[in-house]
Amino acid sequence: MAYSRLNASAATNTKLRTGNDYSPFSGMCVTCLDGCIGFCEIGKSSIRGREYIYPKPYGKVTAAGQKDYPVDFSHFNIVGTAVGAYGIEANPDVATFPNVNIETVISNSNGKILLNLPFFTTGLGSTDIARENWEGVAIGCAISGTIVGIGENVCGVDPNSEIKNGRIIKSPEMERRVKLYQNWKMDNYGAVIVQENVEDNRLKVLEYVIEKLGVEFVELKWGQGAKDIGGEIKLPTIERAKELKRRGYIVYPDPEDPIVEEEYRKGGIKEFERHSRLGMVEKEGFIRRVEELRKAGAKYISLKTGAYRPLDLARALNYASDAKIDLLIIDGAGGGTGMSPWRMMNEWGIPTVYLESLTYQYCEILSKKGKFIPTIAIAGGFCFEDQIFKGLALGAPYVKLIAMGRAPITAAMVGKTIGKLIKEGKIPQEYKEFGDTIEQIFIASADLKKRFGKDFDKIPPSAIGLYTYFDRLATGLKQFMAGARKFSLKYISRDDIFALTKEASEVSGIPYVMDLDKEQAEKMLLE
Repeated sequence: MAYSRLNASAATNTKLRTGNDYSPFSGMCVTCLDGCIGFCEIGKSSIRGREYIYPKPYGKVTAAGQKDYPVDFSHFNIVGTAVGAYGIEANPDVATFPNVNIETVISNSNGKILLNLPFFTTGLGSTDIARENWEGVAIGCAISGTIVGIGENVCGVDPNSEIKNGRIIKSPEMERRVKLYQNWKMDNYGAVIVQENVEDNRLKVLEYVIEKLGVEFVELKWGQGAKDIGGEIKLPTIERAKELKRRGYIVYPDPEDPIVEEEYRKGGIKEFERHSRLGMVEKEGFIRRVEELRKAGAKYISLKTGAYRPLDLARALNYASDAKIDLLIIDGAGGGTGMSPWRMMNEWGIPTVYLESLTYQYCEILSKKGKFIPTIAIAGGFCFEDQIFKGLALGAPYVKLIAMGRAPITAAMVGKTIGKLIKEGKIPQEYKEFGDTIEQIFIASADLKKRFGKDFDKIPPSAIGLYTYFDRLATGLKQFMAGARKFSLKYISRDDIFALTKEASEVSGIPYVMDLDKEQAEKMLLE
Protein backbone atom coordinates (compact mmCIF):
# COMPACT_ATOMS: atom_id res chain seq x y z
CA MET A 1 0.00 0.00 0.00
CA ALA A 2 1.33 3.42 -0.97
CA TYR A 3 0.86 6.20 1.57
CA SER A 4 1.79 8.94 -0.92
CA ARG A 5 0.17 10.17 -4.11
CA LEU A 6 2.83 11.28 -6.59
CA ASN A 7 2.88 13.29 -9.81
CA ALA A 8 -0.62 14.79 -9.68
CA SER A 9 -2.30 17.05 -7.15
CA ALA A 10 -4.64 20.01 -6.96
CA ALA A 11 -1.85 21.64 -4.93
CA THR A 12 0.32 21.94 -8.05
CA ASN A 13 -2.50 22.10 -10.61
CA THR A 14 -1.36 18.82 -12.14
CA LYS A 15 -3.29 15.73 -13.22
CA LEU A 16 -2.82 12.41 -15.02
CA ARG A 17 -3.82 11.75 -18.59
CA THR A 18 -4.99 8.24 -17.65
CA GLY A 19 -6.95 9.31 -14.58
CA ASN A 20 -7.03 6.57 -11.96
CA ASP A 21 -4.89 4.19 -13.99
CA TYR A 22 -1.44 4.96 -12.64
CA SER A 23 1.63 3.34 -11.15
CA PRO A 24 1.28 3.43 -7.34
CA PHE A 25 5.04 3.64 -6.69
CA SER A 26 5.90 6.35 -9.25
CA GLY A 27 2.56 8.14 -9.63
CA MET A 28 3.03 8.13 -13.40
CA CYS A 29 0.30 7.25 -15.87
CA VAL A 30 0.34 3.51 -16.42
CA THR A 31 1.17 4.34 -20.05
CA CYS A 32 3.15 7.49 -20.81
CA LEU A 33 2.20 8.62 -24.32
CA ASP A 34 4.63 10.25 -26.73
CA GLY A 35 2.78 13.35 -27.87
CA CYS A 36 1.14 14.20 -24.53
CA ILE A 37 1.52 17.90 -23.73
CA GLY A 38 2.37 17.10 -20.10
CA PHE A 39 -0.53 17.42 -17.64
CA CYS A 40 1.39 15.74 -14.83
CA GLU A 41 4.01 17.15 -12.48
CA ILE A 42 6.85 15.54 -14.43
CA GLY A 43 5.57 17.03 -17.67
CA LYS A 44 5.01 20.52 -16.32
CA SER A 45 8.38 20.41 -14.55
CA SER A 46 10.02 19.74 -17.91
CA ILE A 47 8.71 23.11 -19.09
CA ARG A 48 8.69 25.31 -15.96
CA GLY A 49 11.13 23.41 -13.74
CA ARG A 50 11.53 24.72 -10.20
CA GLU A 51 8.20 26.58 -10.30
CA TYR A 52 6.55 23.20 -9.76
CA ILE A 53 8.31 22.62 -6.47
CA TYR A 54 5.66 24.83 -4.87
CA PRO A 55 1.84 24.80 -4.55
CA LYS A 56 -0.13 27.12 -6.83
CA PRO A 57 -1.36 29.80 -7.19
CA TYR A 58 1.17 31.30 -4.79
CA GLY A 59 -0.22 33.98 -2.47
CA LYS A 60 -3.81 32.81 -2.93
CA VAL A 61 -3.73 29.39 -1.29
CA THR A 62 -2.57 27.61 1.82
CA ALA A 63 -1.55 23.99 1.39
CA ALA A 64 -1.17 20.92 3.57
CA GLY A 65 0.43 17.56 2.96
CA GLN A 66 -1.57 14.86 1.19
CA LYS A 67 0.28 11.85 2.55
CA ASP A 68 -1.91 9.34 4.38
CA TYR A 69 0.22 8.43 7.38
CA PRO A 70 -0.11 4.97 8.97
CA VAL A 71 -1.25 6.51 12.28
CA ASP A 72 -3.07 9.81 12.79
CA PHE A 73 -5.65 11.16 15.23
CA SER A 74 -8.48 9.32 13.45
CA HIS A 75 -6.93 6.10 14.76
CA PHE A 76 -8.01 7.07 18.28
CA ASN A 77 -11.46 7.54 19.79
CA ILE A 78 -12.53 9.49 22.85
CA VAL A 79 -13.71 7.60 25.93
CA GLY A 80 -17.06 8.43 27.46
CA THR A 81 -18.44 7.31 30.79
CA ALA A 82 -21.80 7.20 32.54
CA VAL A 83 -20.61 8.01 36.05
CA GLY A 84 -19.04 10.83 38.04
CA ALA A 85 -17.68 14.26 37.22
CA TYR A 86 -14.22 15.79 37.60
CA GLY A 87 -13.97 19.46 38.48
CA ILE A 88 -17.66 20.01 39.19
CA GLU A 89 -20.47 18.67 41.35
CA ALA A 90 -21.69 15.30 40.07
CA ASN A 91 -25.22 16.59 39.67
CA PRO A 92 -27.18 16.42 36.38
CA ASP A 93 -28.34 20.01 36.89
CA VAL A 94 -24.80 21.26 37.41
CA ALA A 95 -22.59 19.00 35.30
CA THR A 96 -23.79 20.33 31.93
CA PHE A 97 -21.54 20.96 28.96
CA PRO A 98 -21.92 24.78 29.02
CA ASN A 99 -20.36 24.65 32.49
CA VAL A 100 -17.15 23.04 31.24
CA ASN A 101 -14.21 25.37 31.86
CA ILE A 102 -11.72 25.48 28.96
CA GLU A 103 -9.70 28.46 30.17
CA THR A 104 -5.98 27.93 30.74
CA VAL A 105 -2.97 30.01 31.70
CA ILE A 106 0.70 30.58 30.88
CA SER A 107 2.48 32.00 33.90
CA ASN A 108 5.88 32.82 35.35
CA SER A 109 7.32 35.19 37.93
CA ASN A 110 6.48 38.16 35.68
CA GLY A 111 2.77 37.42 35.72
CA LYS A 112 0.32 35.32 33.76
CA ILE A 113 -1.45 35.21 30.43
CA LEU A 114 -5.00 33.95 30.59
CA LEU A 115 -6.38 32.12 27.59
CA ASN A 116 -10.09 31.81 27.00
CA LEU A 117 -9.42 28.86 24.70
CA PRO A 118 -6.81 26.05 24.76
CA PHE A 119 -5.98 26.64 21.09
CA PHE A 120 -4.44 29.53 19.19
CA THR A 121 -3.07 30.69 15.85
CA THR A 122 0.67 30.59 15.33
CA GLY A 123 3.44 31.82 13.06
CA LEU A 124 1.76 33.78 10.24
CA GLY A 125 4.76 35.34 8.55
CA SER A 126 5.70 37.23 5.41
CA THR A 127 3.64 35.34 2.82
CA ASP A 128 1.04 37.30 0.87
CA ILE A 129 -1.80 35.17 2.19
CA ALA A 130 -0.78 35.85 5.81
CA ARG A 131 -0.40 39.58 5.21
CA GLU A 132 -3.68 39.95 3.30
CA ASN A 133 -5.70 38.04 5.92
CA TRP A 134 -3.97 39.34 9.04
CA GLU A 135 -6.78 41.71 9.99
CA GLY A 136 -9.30 38.90 10.34
CA VAL A 137 -6.94 36.53 12.10
CA ALA A 138 -5.57 39.12 14.55
CA ILE A 139 -8.89 40.66 15.51
CA GLY A 140 -10.60 37.26 15.57
CA CYS A 141 -8.00 35.87 17.97
CA ALA A 142 -8.10 39.02 20.10
CA ILE A 143 -11.86 38.99 20.61
CA SER A 144 -11.73 35.23 21.22
CA GLY A 145 -9.26 35.79 24.06
CA THR A 146 -6.43 33.69 22.70
CA ILE A 147 -2.90 34.04 21.32
CA VAL A 148 -1.92 35.04 17.81
CA GLY A 149 1.58 34.59 16.38
CA ILE A 150 3.40 36.89 13.97
CA GLY A 151 5.82 34.76 12.01
CA GLU A 152 9.25 35.26 10.52
CA ASN A 153 10.56 37.87 8.08
CA VAL A 154 7.75 40.43 8.41
CA CYS A 155 10.10 43.36 8.99
CA GLY A 156 12.70 42.22 6.48
CA VAL A 157 10.14 41.89 3.70
CA ASP A 158 8.23 45.10 4.50
CA PRO A 159 9.04 47.43 1.57
CA ASN A 160 8.62 50.44 3.87
CA SER A 161 10.94 49.20 6.62
CA GLU A 162 13.70 51.50 7.80
CA ILE A 163 17.03 49.87 8.58
CA LYS A 164 19.93 51.72 10.18
CA ASN A 165 23.34 50.22 10.96
CA GLY A 166 21.96 46.78 10.21
CA ARG A 167 19.04 47.10 12.65
CA ILE A 168 15.36 47.56 12.01
CA ILE A 169 14.18 50.89 13.40
CA LYS A 170 10.72 51.03 11.85
CA SER A 171 8.37 48.64 10.07
CA PRO A 172 4.86 49.90 9.25
CA GLU A 173 3.71 46.35 8.46
CA MET A 174 4.88 45.01 11.82
CA GLU A 175 3.27 47.98 13.57
CA ARG A 176 0.01 47.30 11.73
CA ARG A 177 0.01 43.67 12.75
CA VAL A 178 0.79 44.28 16.41
CA LYS A 179 -1.65 47.17 16.81
CA LEU A 180 -4.53 45.34 15.13
CA TYR A 181 -4.31 42.74 17.86
CA GLN A 182 -3.57 45.10 20.73
CA ASN A 183 -6.48 47.41 19.86
CA TRP A 184 -8.98 44.56 20.18
CA LYS A 185 -7.34 42.49 22.92
CA MET A 186 -9.60 41.28 25.73
CA ASP A 187 -8.53 42.48 29.18
CA ASN A 188 -6.02 40.03 30.70
CA TYR A 189 -6.67 37.47 27.95
CA GLY A 190 -4.37 36.44 25.13
CA ALA A 191 -1.14 37.86 23.76
CA VAL A 192 0.60 38.56 20.48
CA ILE A 193 3.79 36.55 19.96
CA VAL A 194 6.47 37.78 17.53
CA GLN A 195 8.90 35.25 16.09
CA GLU A 196 12.50 35.50 14.91
CA ASN A 197 14.61 33.47 12.50
CA VAL A 198 18.23 34.00 11.43
CA GLU A 199 17.58 37.15 9.37
CA ASP A 200 15.22 38.58 12.00
CA ASN A 201 17.90 38.05 14.62
CA ARG A 202 20.44 39.94 12.54
CA LEU A 203 17.98 42.82 12.13
CA LYS A 204 17.17 42.68 15.88
CA VAL A 205 13.47 42.44 15.16
CA LEU A 206 12.56 41.20 18.64
CA GLU A 207 14.40 44.05 20.34
CA TYR A 208 12.48 46.43 18.06
CA VAL A 209 9.03 45.01 18.88
CA ILE A 210 9.81 44.87 22.61
CA GLU A 211 11.19 48.41 22.84
CA LYS A 212 9.02 50.22 20.29
CA LEU A 213 5.75 48.27 20.06
CA GLY A 214 5.26 47.02 23.61
CA VAL A 215 5.36 43.32 22.72
CA GLU A 216 5.87 41.16 25.83
CA PHE A 217 5.90 37.66 24.29
CA VAL A 218 8.62 36.72 21.79
CA GLU A 219 9.59 33.50 20.09
CA LEU A 220 12.75 31.83 18.87
CA LYS A 221 12.20 29.64 15.83
CA TRP A 222 14.06 26.48 14.94
CA GLY A 223 11.63 25.32 12.32
CA GLN A 224 8.17 24.01 11.52
CA GLY A 225 6.40 20.82 10.54
CA ALA A 226 5.82 21.66 6.90
CA LYS A 227 9.47 21.88 5.84
CA ASP A 228 13.03 21.61 7.11
CA ILE A 229 14.44 24.65 5.34
CA GLY A 230 13.99 28.38 5.93
CA GLY A 231 10.98 30.49 5.07
CA GLU A 232 10.21 31.27 1.46
CA ILE A 233 8.18 33.71 -0.57
CA LYS A 234 7.99 34.58 -4.26
CA LEU A 235 8.87 38.00 -5.64
CA PRO A 236 7.15 39.33 -8.78
CA THR A 237 9.76 41.90 -9.87
CA ILE A 238 13.53 42.04 -10.21
CA GLU A 239 13.58 45.34 -8.31
CA ARG A 240 11.96 43.67 -5.30
CA ALA A 241 14.36 40.74 -5.60
CA LYS A 242 17.37 43.06 -5.56
CA GLU A 243 15.99 44.94 -2.55
CA LEU A 244 15.64 41.76 -0.48
CA LYS A 245 19.06 40.53 -1.54
CA ARG A 246 20.51 43.82 -0.26
CA ARG A 247 18.70 43.19 3.03
CA GLY A 248 20.60 39.93 3.45
CA TYR A 249 18.24 37.30 2.09
CA ILE A 250 19.08 34.45 -0.28
CA VAL A 251 17.35 35.26 -3.60
CA TYR A 252 17.10 32.73 -6.40
CA PRO A 253 17.89 33.13 -9.23
CA ASP A 254 20.43 35.85 -8.50
CA PRO A 255 18.78 39.13 -9.61
CA GLU A 256 22.17 40.79 -9.96
CA ASP A 257 23.44 38.22 -12.46
CA PRO A 258 23.56 39.97 -15.89
CA ILE A 259 22.21 36.87 -17.68
CA VAL A 260 19.30 36.65 -15.24
CA GLU A 261 18.58 40.36 -15.70
CA GLU A 262 18.52 39.92 -19.47
CA GLU A 263 16.21 36.90 -19.28
CA TYR A 264 13.90 38.80 -16.94
CA ARG A 265 13.65 41.70 -19.42
CA LYS A 266 12.84 39.21 -22.19
CA GLY A 267 10.11 37.60 -20.09
CA GLY A 268 11.83 34.25 -19.65
CA ILE A 269 12.06 34.74 -15.88
CA LYS A 270 8.82 35.94 -14.34
CA GLU A 271 9.46 35.61 -10.61
CA PHE A 272 12.14 35.18 -7.97
CA GLU A 273 12.29 33.24 -4.71
CA ARG A 274 13.39 34.66 -1.39
CA HIS A 275 14.78 32.09 1.02
CA SER A 276 15.75 32.35 4.69
CA ARG A 277 18.88 30.74 6.07
CA LEU A 278 19.07 27.56 8.10
CA GLY A 279 19.54 28.13 11.80
CA MET A 280 22.48 26.51 13.56
CA VAL A 281 21.38 25.49 17.04
CA GLU A 282 23.72 25.15 19.99
CA LYS A 283 22.88 25.28 23.68
CA GLU A 284 25.12 28.09 24.85
CA GLY A 285 23.89 30.41 22.10
CA PHE A 286 20.25 29.51 22.74
CA ILE A 287 20.44 30.23 26.46
CA ARG A 288 22.41 33.42 25.80
CA ARG A 289 19.72 34.64 23.38
CA VAL A 290 16.96 33.90 25.90
CA GLU A 291 18.80 35.99 28.49
CA GLU A 292 19.34 38.82 25.98
CA LEU A 293 15.63 38.96 25.31
CA ARG A 294 14.76 38.95 28.99
CA LYS A 295 17.16 41.84 29.56
CA ALA A 296 15.59 43.65 26.60
CA GLY A 297 12.23 43.49 28.38
CA ALA A 298 10.55 40.29 27.17
CA LYS A 299 8.25 38.89 29.86
CA TYR A 300 7.48 35.62 28.12
CA ILE A 301 9.59 33.55 25.73
CA SER A 302 8.60 30.73 23.41
CA LEU A 303 10.46 28.29 21.18
CA LYS A 304 8.92 26.80 18.05
CA THR A 305 10.52 23.65 16.73
CA GLY A 306 9.65 21.41 13.82
CA ALA A 307 9.25 17.77 12.87
CA TYR A 308 12.97 17.02 13.08
CA ARG A 309 14.58 13.75 14.14
CA PRO A 310 13.88 12.53 17.72
CA LEU A 311 17.26 13.74 18.96
CA ASP A 312 16.31 17.31 18.03
CA LEU A 313 13.03 16.99 19.92
CA ALA A 314 15.00 15.90 22.96
CA ARG A 315 17.34 18.83 22.33
CA ALA A 316 14.44 21.29 22.24
CA LEU A 317 13.00 19.93 25.50
CA ASN A 318 16.40 19.95 27.19
CA TYR A 319 17.25 23.51 26.14
CA ALA A 320 13.74 24.77 26.94
CA SER A 321 13.98 23.19 30.37
CA ASP A 322 17.38 24.64 31.20
CA ALA A 323 16.47 28.10 29.90
CA LYS A 324 13.10 27.91 31.70
CA ILE A 325 11.18 29.35 28.77
CA ASP A 326 7.41 29.70 29.02
CA LEU A 327 6.10 27.92 25.93
CA LEU A 328 7.41 25.22 23.61
CA ILE A 329 5.51 24.75 20.33
CA ILE A 330 6.19 21.40 18.67
CA ASP A 331 5.00 21.24 15.06
CA GLY A 332 4.44 17.86 13.42
CA ALA A 333 4.63 16.92 9.75
CA GLY A 334 1.40 16.93 7.80
CA GLY A 335 0.30 20.43 8.72
CA GLY A 336 -0.08 23.36 6.39
CA THR A 337 1.73 26.44 5.21
CA GLY A 338 1.44 29.50 3.01
CA MET A 339 4.42 28.37 0.94
CA SER A 340 6.55 25.26 1.31
CA PRO A 341 7.92 22.83 -1.26
CA TRP A 342 5.06 20.44 -2.07
CA ARG A 343 7.00 17.19 -1.99
CA MET A 344 8.74 18.28 1.21
CA MET A 345 5.37 18.82 2.90
CA ASN A 346 4.51 15.22 2.07
CA GLU A 347 7.79 13.36 2.46
CA TRP A 348 9.73 15.04 5.25
CA GLY A 349 9.49 14.95 9.01
CA ILE A 350 7.85 13.08 11.88
CA PRO A 351 4.02 13.19 11.71
CA THR A 352 2.10 14.80 14.55
CA VAL A 353 0.88 11.69 16.42
CA TYR A 354 4.35 10.11 16.37
CA LEU A 355 6.02 13.38 17.40
CA GLU A 356 3.59 13.99 20.25
CA SER A 357 4.00 10.41 21.48
CA LEU A 358 7.76 10.96 21.62
CA THR A 359 7.16 14.27 23.39
CA TYR A 360 5.19 12.49 26.11
CA GLN A 361 7.94 9.88 26.55
CA TYR A 362 10.66 12.53 26.82
CA CYS A 363 8.63 14.67 29.24
CA GLU A 364 8.19 11.63 31.47
CA ILE A 365 11.97 11.32 31.63
CA LEU A 366 12.37 15.01 32.52
CA SER A 367 9.58 14.82 35.09
CA LYS A 368 11.13 11.85 36.87
CA LYS A 369 14.37 13.81 37.15
CA GLY A 370 12.48 16.76 38.62
CA LYS A 371 13.40 19.05 35.72
CA PHE A 372 11.38 22.09 34.67
CA ILE A 373 8.94 21.47 31.81
CA PRO A 374 7.44 24.50 30.05
CA THR A 375 3.89 24.71 28.80
CA ILE A 376 3.80 22.65 25.61
CA ALA A 377 1.66 23.26 22.53
CA ILE A 378 1.31 20.72 19.73
CA ALA A 379 0.72 21.78 16.12
CA GLY A 380 0.35 19.93 12.84
CA GLY A 381 -2.97 19.63 11.00
CA PHE A 382 -5.47 20.41 13.77
CA CYS A 383 -8.87 21.61 12.52
CA PHE A 384 -11.69 20.31 14.73
CA GLU A 385 -12.67 19.83 18.36
CA ASP A 386 -12.20 16.05 18.38
CA GLN A 387 -8.58 16.47 17.20
CA ILE A 388 -8.03 19.15 19.84
CA PHE A 389 -9.32 16.87 22.60
CA LYS A 390 -7.21 13.95 21.37
CA GLY A 391 -4.15 16.20 21.08
CA LEU A 392 -4.54 17.39 24.66
CA ALA A 393 -5.16 13.85 25.91
CA LEU A 394 -2.30 12.18 24.03
CA GLY A 395 0.26 14.53 25.59
CA ALA A 396 -1.36 15.00 29.01
CA PRO A 397 -0.39 16.35 31.46
CA TYR A 398 2.39 18.12 29.59
CA VAL A 399 0.60 19.30 26.44
CA LYS A 400 -1.76 22.09 27.44
CA LEU A 401 -2.38 23.90 24.16
CA ILE A 402 -3.03 23.21 20.49
CA ALA A 403 -1.51 25.52 17.89
CA MET A 404 -3.23 25.99 14.53
CA GLY A 405 -2.27 27.76 11.31
CA ARG A 406 -4.12 26.82 8.17
CA ALA A 407 -7.66 26.31 9.53
CA PRO A 408 -7.96 29.77 11.18
CA ILE A 409 -6.80 31.42 7.94
CA THR A 410 -9.50 29.48 6.09
CA ALA A 411 -12.16 30.70 8.53
CA ALA A 412 -10.98 34.30 8.14
CA MET A 413 -10.82 34.06 4.35
CA VAL A 414 -14.34 32.64 4.09
CA GLY A 415 -15.66 35.29 6.49
CA LYS A 416 -14.01 37.97 4.36
CA THR A 417 -15.46 36.56 1.15
CA ILE A 418 -19.01 36.17 2.48
CA GLY A 419 -18.91 39.65 4.02
CA LYS A 420 -17.90 41.10 0.67
CA LEU A 421 -20.66 39.22 -1.15
CA ILE A 422 -23.26 40.35 1.40
CA LYS A 423 -22.18 43.96 0.87
CA GLU A 424 -22.48 43.51 -2.91
CA GLY A 425 -25.89 41.84 -2.64
CA LYS A 426 -24.53 38.61 -4.13
CA ILE A 427 -25.30 36.23 -1.28
CA PRO A 428 -24.38 32.63 -2.16
CA GLN A 429 -27.24 30.14 -2.36
CA GLU A 430 -25.77 28.21 0.60
CA TYR A 431 -26.46 31.12 2.93
CA LYS A 432 -29.59 32.78 1.50
CA GLU A 433 -31.87 30.84 3.83
CA PHE A 434 -30.38 32.67 6.83
CA GLY A 435 -31.02 36.22 5.61
CA ASP A 436 -29.29 39.01 3.77
CA THR A 437 -27.27 40.88 6.42
CA ILE A 438 -24.10 40.25 8.40
CA GLU A 439 -26.16 39.94 11.59
CA GLN A 440 -28.50 37.34 10.09
CA ILE A 441 -25.93 35.21 8.29
CA PHE A 442 -23.08 35.08 10.85
CA ILE A 443 -24.54 33.14 13.77
CA ALA A 444 -22.17 34.64 16.38
CA SER A 445 -23.26 38.21 15.58
CA ALA A 446 -25.74 38.38 18.47
CA ASP A 447 -23.04 37.49 20.99
CA LEU A 448 -20.61 40.01 19.51
CA LYS A 449 -23.23 42.79 19.36
CA LYS A 450 -24.00 42.17 23.03
CA ARG A 451 -20.30 42.45 23.90
CA PHE A 452 -19.29 45.33 21.65
CA GLY A 453 -22.47 47.36 21.11
CA LYS A 454 -21.97 49.99 18.42
CA ASP A 455 -18.38 48.84 17.92
CA PHE A 456 -19.74 45.63 16.40
CA ASP A 457 -19.90 47.44 13.06
CA LYS A 458 -16.11 47.97 13.25
CA ILE A 459 -15.40 44.23 13.41
CA PRO A 460 -14.51 43.02 9.90
CA PRO A 461 -16.43 39.98 8.59
CA SER A 462 -13.12 38.08 8.40
CA ALA A 463 -12.73 38.42 12.18
CA ILE A 464 -16.37 37.50 12.77
CA GLY A 465 -15.74 34.38 10.68
CA LEU A 466 -12.74 33.35 12.78
CA TYR A 467 -14.54 34.11 16.05
CA THR A 468 -17.54 32.05 14.90
CA TYR A 469 -15.30 29.13 13.94
CA PHE A 470 -13.47 29.27 17.26
CA ASP A 471 -16.82 29.37 19.08
CA ARG A 472 -17.82 26.19 17.27
CA LEU A 473 -14.55 24.52 18.33
CA ALA A 474 -15.01 25.65 21.94
CA THR A 475 -18.58 24.36 22.07
CA GLY A 476 -17.66 21.03 20.53
CA LEU A 477 -14.68 20.63 22.86
CA LYS A 478 -16.90 21.30 25.88
CA GLN A 479 -19.32 18.63 24.69
CA PHE A 480 -16.56 16.04 24.34
CA MET A 481 -15.21 16.97 27.76
CA ALA A 482 -18.64 16.72 29.36
CA GLY A 483 -19.09 13.27 27.86
CA ALA A 484 -15.77 12.23 29.36
CA ARG A 485 -16.91 13.85 32.64
CA LYS A 486 -13.90 16.20 32.60
CA PHE A 487 -15.16 19.69 33.42
CA SER A 488 -11.80 21.43 33.43
CA LEU A 489 -8.79 21.04 31.15
CA LYS A 490 -6.48 19.91 33.93
CA TYR A 491 -8.47 16.70 34.31
CA ILE A 492 -7.98 15.56 30.69
CA SER A 493 -5.66 12.54 30.70
CA ARG A 494 -4.28 9.85 28.41
CA ASP A 495 -6.97 7.59 29.87
CA ASP A 496 -9.56 9.64 27.97
CA ILE A 497 -8.68 8.13 24.59
CA PHE A 498 -8.13 4.61 23.24
CA ALA A 499 -6.40 3.25 20.14
CA LEU A 500 -8.48 1.64 17.42
CA THR A 501 -5.53 -0.32 16.02
CA LYS A 502 -2.68 -2.17 17.64
CA GLU A 503 -0.20 -0.13 15.60
CA ALA A 504 -1.65 3.12 16.99
CA SER A 505 -1.40 1.64 20.47
CA GLU A 506 2.21 0.60 19.92
CA VAL A 507 3.18 4.05 18.60
CA SER A 508 1.44 6.03 21.31
CA GLY A 509 1.36 3.86 24.42
CA ILE A 510 -2.42 4.40 24.54
CA PRO A 511 -4.37 1.18 25.30
CA TYR A 512 -5.87 -0.79 22.42
CA VAL A 513 -9.66 -0.69 22.55
CA MET A 514 -10.01 -4.38 23.46
CA ASP A 515 -7.57 -3.97 26.35
CA LEU A 516 -9.19 -0.82 27.75
CA ASP A 517 -10.54 -1.27 31.30
CA LYS A 518 -10.06 -5.04 30.92
CA GLU A 519 -8.98 -5.83 34.48
CA GLN A 520 -11.48 -3.47 36.10
CA ALA A 521 -14.34 -4.78 33.96
CA GLU A 522 -13.56 -8.41 34.78
CA LYS A 523 -13.35 -7.56 38.47
CA MET A 524 -16.75 -5.82 38.34
CA LEU A 525 -18.34 -8.84 36.68
CA LEU A 526 -17.13 -11.07 39.51
CA GLU A 527 -18.45 -8.86 42.33
